[in-house]
Amino acid sequence: MMFRSRRALAAFLLSLIAPFATAKTSLQASSAGPSQDYLVYVVCESADKVVLLRFGPHGFHEEHETHIGLLPVDINGPHGIAVSPDKQFVYVSVGHGRPDGSAWKLKAGTEEVVQYTPLGLFPATADISQDGEFLYVANANFHGDMVPSSISVVATGALLEVKRITTCTMPHGSRLSPDGTKHYSACMMDDMLAEIDTQKFAVSRYFMLSVGKEMGMPGAPHSQMKMGDLTCVPTWAQPSNDGSEIYVACNKANDIVVVDTASWKMIKRFPAANGVYNLAMTKDGRLVATNKRDQSVSVFDPKSGKELVRLPTRRKVVHGAVVTPDNRYAFISVEGIGSDPGTVEVIDLDSLKTVATLDVPTQAAGIDFWKTEPSKP
Repeated sequence: MMFRSRRALAAFLLSLIAPFATAKTSLQASSAGPSQDYLVYVVCESADKVVLLRFGPHGFHEEHETHIGLLPVDINGPHGIAVSPDKQFVYVSVGHGRPDGSAWKLKAGTEEVVQYTPLGLFPATADISQDGEFLYVANANFHGDMVPSSISVVATGALLEVKRITTCTMPHGSRLSPDGTKHYSACMMDDMLAEIDTQKFAVSRYFMLSVGKEMGMPGAPHSQMKMGDLTCVPTWAQPSNDGSEIYVACNKANDIVVVDTASWKMIKRFPAANGVYNLAMTKDGRLVATNKRDQSVSVFDPKSGKELVRLPTRRKVVHGAVVTPDNRYAFISVEGIGSDPGTVEVIDLDSLKTVATLDVPTQAAGIDFWKTEPSKP
């Protein structure tokens, strides 16, 4: 090939390397660190702590921690947490009490107690309505008799329980649909998914999750199954971004069941890691799953059921997950075992890599995002 001038030769050479230069720039951009600070709350169950964390350009560290609970010498057991949509308050479910657990309303940023109210036996996962008016808490009754328990509906203004809806045995994984008209929870000891109509404050229907017996069922309480007959043991029910599907983590079967909300039929089940536990959705429709027994976190394409990545965690007993509103990071809580501290790990959702890990007080459990703000030194 002949060139009429050095300029023509230089232009030709630049055309050859341009694609590589562009690829390198794109890679650098995608792997760049945070440009702002992300503030996240986590509760530490065995330490009775509510902990505020900050992750940003200057690293990952604890802002402060606050004691919570009424029992002076026993473990109170904070488990679930939900930040109000206006970012002004933090609601925490506390598992232990005399005799029941409770829900607490704290001022975001200072964790000053505004109010608390008694709930049922061992309140666990919590979620809040889009208007911030109602808190839904699963009374999991982890340590009580194997009898039907409930979802508590709490009016957040006065912090009063306005309805206690009996659902099933050991409910867990409280999540509202995107439009707020439905509430979903998993029935751990009944192998079922429960749906609540939030306009009526009543169960609207169930879905049986046992392998080979998947089917929709009417909205009436059902008798508890024998332990040996349980095949799913669901621990979480996560609506898709448009509410058309519900993803249910089967902790015993190590798979995820996809239920169509319109037809109320199973679309598919796809394999997950050992002890899949809690779920969270990214804005682009990926599914983040914590694997309690596998010491790992998975990210799935739920439409195909393909596992995009599985990342090991520093410690065992992986618990909760929350995705930042900008879809950039997932924060993962890990309980640890024995005297180990809990940890919170940060996954970059662009690179699908763990980019930060921080020790927190023992048994890190419920986790929720508070806000972003300009980075401070």
